[in-house]
Amino acid sequence: MTRFSEAYDIVVVGAGPTGSSAALAAVSEGARVLVVDRKPVPGAPVRCAEHIPALLVREIPCKADFIVQSVKGMRTFLPDGEVTETKAPGYIIARDRFDQALLEAAASAGADVRTGFRAVANQPGRIVLQRTPDSPVTVRTRVIVGADGPRSTVGRWIRSVNRHLIPAVQVRVPLRRPLAFTEVFFDQTFFGAYGWLFPRGPDANVGLGMCKTGEASPPLAKTLRSFVGRLADSGKIKAEPMQRHFGWIPAEPLRPVTAGNILLAGDAAGQCHSITGAGVPQAVLCGRMAGRWAARAAMEDNVSLLMHYETEWRDLFADTLARAHRKRRILETRWAELNDIVRSCWIAYRSYYEDEP
Repeated sequence: MTRFSEAYDIVVVGAGPTGSSAALAAVSEGARVLVVDRKPVPGAPVRCAEHIPALLVREIPCKADFIVQSVKGMRTFLPDGEVTETKAPGYIIARDRFDQALLEAAASAGADVRTGFRAVANQPGRIVLQRTPDSPVTVRTRVIVGADGPRSTVGRWIRSVNRHLIPAVQVRVPLRRPLAFTEVFFDQTFFGAYGWLFPRGPDANVGLGMCKTGEASPPLAKTLRSFVGRLADSGKIKAEPMQRHFGWIPAEPLRPVTAGNILLAGDAAGQCHSITGAGVPQAVLCGRMAGRWAARAAMEDNVSLLMHYETEWRDLFADTLARAHRKRRILETRWAELNDIVRSCWIAYRSYYEDEP
């Protein structure tokens, strides 16, 4: 039977980069922290295109043995045939190793980690956890950090949930030749989103996101097969999928993510970029903020301090995320005009950063 301490200052639900960053920050402030994750092995299976900006590595408190390759930037392929190359140094990572390295750092700093446990209920001053088929376990805590992804259980407890989730699917395929750039493809059939080819050493992650519409639309998997075939015909990849994964991308407006003794961070808080789908930098940085303020609130027995987290993460990310959501509304409502609007709705173009009328 898994043993827990009698009480914790903070329970972090979710052991991805958000939760691990929160736990490490909270432990560094002197808090007693428990991290739980429903997965037996955190970080697996991978549901990420696995790209991070180069500068983020400076924020990671562990050895960067998760890097697979560096990339020089991004190429954007538009429906009219235009190709734009953007310099943006970054890395393709092994996302499972990335998550596990951050969790190991939190555990080494003193956080208790329990895998295979789901958060099933919130009670005053307590959280109820369960690992099937074991009986539920009740743990006392002063603060709960919800870092449990786009379909957050903790978010439901405070009625702060992601209501606009874009389904995405991805396969791992062999490359025919090395690539030093990520590639992004806009196509009329990828409604409201885009396809991608992200090099990963000898292989690549090929995937696409596609919003649901009121009209009949082809299944996501079928559209991906067609996209993979197109890339194979162009000579970029071999059409031999090795792995396939499905996930959800939050595409949310800003909303309150703190209530009572609970705060949300990362995808659970909708802190993902609504246009690009990028969320790892926000996960690490907002997780760190969440952990720091959670620790201070718990140790001073004053949950009103959690509102400082709301202020801090918005100061850093609100403008960027609000602009992305405005562009997403344009992209979805005017998708039939994709050739005319795509440059103003994608980060590779100057018009994206111009104020909308």
